[in-house]
Amino acid sequence: MATKIRLTRMGDRHSPFYRVVVADSRTARDGKIVEQLGTFDPLKKPEEIKIDKVLTEKWLKMGAKPTETARTILVKAGVIAKKDAKPYAPKAVKAKDAEKEAKK
Repeated sequence: MATKIRLTRMGDRHSPFYRVVVADSRTARDGKIVEQLGTFDPLKKPEEIKIDKVLTEKWLKMGAKPTETARTILVKAGVIAKKDAKPYAPKAVKAKDAEKEAKK
């Protein structure tokens, strides 16, 4: 089972609230989850992030891959060090780089 650390949307229209969860990568955004790791409230100033660091580190060690948005939130929460947060590159950029290397 390929697991992802990602966000599920909660709250009403125009007032989003997110849960940071571990879920199977094949399930829907708001589908069945494996475990809840914390919450994220973007409407509060400053943004409110509550993450269980021990539980999140356990899932990262077990191989769960965070989505790009979840990775950003985990960096802000201090679970992942900023230097370890590898930026995601779009597939088109990777393909162009591969073509350039092939031509050389």
